[in-house]
Amino acid sequence: MATEDSRIDLTGFLTLTKREILRFIRRPRNTFAPPFITNVLYFSVFGVILGQRVGTIADVPYILFILPGLIVLGAVSNSFENASFSIFHGRWNEYIHEVLTSPLSYTGMVWAYILSAATRGLIVGGLIGVIGWGIISGLYRPVPVEEPVYLLAFMIVITLLFASFGVIGGLVATDFDDLTVMNQFILRPLVFFGAVFYSLEDLTPLLRDVSLVNPMVYMVNGVRYGFLGTAEVDPRFSLVVLSGLTAGVVLIDVALFRRGYGLTD
Repeated sequence: MATEDSRIDLTGFLTLTKREILRFIRRPRNTFAPPFITNVLYFSVFGVILGQRVGTIADVPYILFILPGLIVLGAVSNSFENASFSIFHGRWNEYIHEVLTSPLSYTGMVWAYILSAATRGLIVGGLIGVIGWGIISGLYRPVPVEEPVYLLAFMIVITLLFASFGVIGGLVATDFDDLTVMNQFILRPLVFFGAVFYSLEDLTPLLRDVSLVNPMVYMVNGVRYGFLGTAEVDPRFSLVVLSGLTAGVVLIDVALFRRGYGLTD
């Protein structure tokens, strides 16, 4: 019986994960076209035009300096958006009850939503990386990847983290406007003030200390370390803290699902 239950849970988990991945794969104009266009504009305006005036930061071309931050912005935004929208849409149209009445465990449900959303974040982050690689390689020099293990580890952790936050967002939202507010007025400002377009060394000591409260600083610096091999914050410390935070948020997600928070009237 235990073996049968495990088989059913695995089947349900894989089915739900596949459904959630196919949901955004089948709509490429909504999933991939916006970040493609947006980041071409970012690289053109901030990287090429502004970069010619800024010159270099930390001895690298400005456009290369901002590449990790733009990858983080796209990855976390899409991870959060996918999880929050999927859960809220399921609540709104009441088809999430089919998932809740399945033999799938609450942990399996949560991980299916998280992994599918993180997958979208990784794909979009990779797309932005390819765009940046093409533009930077054509104008300046090939994009280095000095610490690929750290780069991959940070990308996995940050997409899982914001997919987990997206689950909470999807549960607490009361209408679609709430999802927009969370993404546009909470998430994106944190990214833009997370040392994406500037170095922490350019800030006053007070502003630098305040910036270190922003978790995005550690994410951007971690991904930047993966590319350039240098960081303004210890990448090992950042990775440990972010991994612990991810584990904590996932546990909160499972607890909320188990309680039925936002899922049942």
